[in-house]
Amino acid sequence: MGPRIGPVGEGPQVPDKETKATMGTENTPGGKASPDPQDVRPSVFHNIKLFVLCHSLLQLAQLMISGYLKSSISTVEKRFGLSSQTSGLLVSFNEVGNTALIVFVSYFGSRVHRPRMIGYGAILVALAGLLMTLPHFISEPYRYDNTSPEDMPQDFKASLCLPTTSAPARTHSNGNCSSYTETRHLSVVGIMFVAQTLLGVGGVPIQPFGISYIDDFAHNSNSPLYLGILFAVTMMGPGLAFGLGSLMLRLYVDINQMPEGGISLTIKDPRWVGAWWLGFLIAAGSVALAAIPYFFFPKEMPKEKHELQFRRKVLAVTDSPARKGKDSPSKQSPGESTKKQDGLVQIAPNLTVIQFIKVFPRVLLQTLRHPIFLLVVLSQVCLSSMAAGMATFLPKFLERQFSITASYANLLIGCLSFPSVIVGIVVGGVLVKRLHLGPVGCGALCLLGMLLCLFFSLPLFFIGCPSHQIAGITHQTSAQPGPELFPSCMEVCSCPSDGFNPVCDPSTRVEYITPCHAGCSSRVVQDALDKSQVFYTNCSCVAEGNPVMAGSCDSTCSHLVVPFLLLVSLGSALACLTHTPSFMLILRGVKKEDKTLAVGIQFMFLRILAWMPSPVIHGSAIDTTCVHWALSCGRRAVCRYYNNDLLRNRPSEPLGSETGRASPGHRAESKTWQ
Repeated sequence: MGPRIGPVGEGPQVPDKETKATMGTENTPGGKASPDPQDVRPSVFHNIKLFVLCHSLLQLAQLMISGYLKSSISTVEKRFGLSSQTSGLLVSFNEVGNTALIVFVSYFGSRVHRPRMIGYGAILVALAGLLMTLPHFISEPYRYDNTSPEDMPQDFKASLCLPTTSAPARTHSNGNCSSYTETRHLSVVGIMFVAQTLLGVGGVPIQPFGISYIDDFAHNSNSPLYLGILFAVTMMGPGLAFGLGSLMLRLYVDINQMPEGGISLTIKDPRWVGAWWLGFLIAAGSVALAAIPYFFFPKEMPKEKHELQFRRKVLAVTDSPARKGKDSPSKQSPGESTKKQDGLVQIAPNLTVIQFIKVFPRVLLQTLRHPIFLLVVLSQVCLSSMAAGMATFLPKFLERQFSITASYANLLIGCLSFPSVIVGIVVGGVLVKRLHLGPVGCGALCLLGMLLCLFFSLPLFFIGCPSHQIAGITHQTSAQPGPELFPSCMEVCSCPSDGFNPVCDPSTRVEYITPCHAGCSSRVVQDALDKSQVFYTNCSCVAEGNPVMAGSCDSTCSHLVVPFLLLVSLGSALACLTHTPSFMLILRGVKKEDKTLAVGIQFMFLRILAWMPSPVIHGSAIDTTCVHWALSCGRRAVCRYYNNDLLRNRPSEPLGSETGRASPGHRAESKTWQ
């Protein structure tokens, strides 16, 4: 509910010339107007069109910084040794701060300077984005092997099979553990959780205050158009976040402190970590710049008098007596409209905070008694749960399932999935308008959209790549030497238990965790025109001692990622067809005076029951498909290998199933599958 202009109990009044002059100089020193009010020109910020433009850019930047973590979730996991459950919890904390305060927005909305509150919230969002980058600057440089910085010239020897007597001293992660190391790790992770919470808190006033401000001071006929422009621009934010992630993850994480000799990693190496923090800096700067104009907008501005010219011309052609009759109630006096509202929206400005808290549960229960409202909200909770989990872990799923880079996964999602979501929402709104759908028609459209979404999503269970065959971890079905020789073929080696430098035997497509685990004792670099290829030779665990290539084995079905994502995009578009008709069911299923509160309760339930728990649940399900964990100071850190078949299907199975669970340091003796 927007602020009232004038005495309590009266409707909004159009300021006269003297009021306009005063409002134009309300921020000048002394608050004095010029002698002749007619000579005073209104400030450029007394323009609702400019506010719509600024708010569209701000919400675009805010959603870009809020969605950026999802585009780099797998990179953050590798950099700081997080499980998918922990990273899902990190994403959920964005909603914690938002949910805790969103209920009180309707109470304080009519008592504060809304543009300035939006500006303060945006500044907090920008600061939270900067805080998200702090772990990068206070952490040690990323080491993709287990050698210490002073042993950089001997990096390649750290993974070779050398006799115990001549092997260089290996630095194990568990050997470097101390209370200080663990405290620093917890501090880094804690900083990210605090930053995510502040991102949610800062975003609380931005959307509701902006929408109510536009609706209060825009012309009645222009307000829907302005809000449509606002939502259309805002929906591009998540897509830009994934596009930004695609660019940033192509850069090495320590681009600001590269070692003298450079790095030997390529973007396709599974140990590669991109510059995840750089995207937060760019997005935070964008939010900070977008927040500046809000400190110059007035608390109240003259209501827009004129309808947009091009809109008037369109209505002149398409208008009909039915539409005129439909729009006629909007001509009633503001006083009559105010008298018809007798719900919480009307009495909230007269309540104290304590009274508001006391009356809220009663009004909440009263709203939940509407069967249509309750059923529609529960269906939206189910749909949003799926969307929240997919938006968080779809990039990681594509990386692991189809063996593609994080940058390429983000590029595909930004170019295909999010545009399809926008198309689905727009088409759903057009169908509701063109077909003049009532409650029954909206319900039928929702049912049709979800059935089609289910139909086109079924093939996703069968499109994917088989799990890599990892020596010593997964079961070998071929007759080639492999795990059955493990560890006898490398008894003379001194292999690090926590090493990770994967190599691939191209003849059998068997992958080894390190060259040492393949029994390789030497390293060869072959220079080509565009790049150099690293081989490891004299491998005792490989058939006939054939050389193995550095890096993971290429997937034989990476080409399926595009058809897979096209089906995901089609399903997303069909599911989003239900967005507008489901909202119409809610708005038409409750009393007029309860509409604002019903929408607020709807979003509260979506956050509490879907957007907060869903990433954690999906992350926990993904963790159960892991077959080999990295260890850090004796604790389970990031997962290095997944069972791809379970990864496709596990989120739909009960989490209590033990199939696919793996313990740290897991080996072939305790886990195999066909």
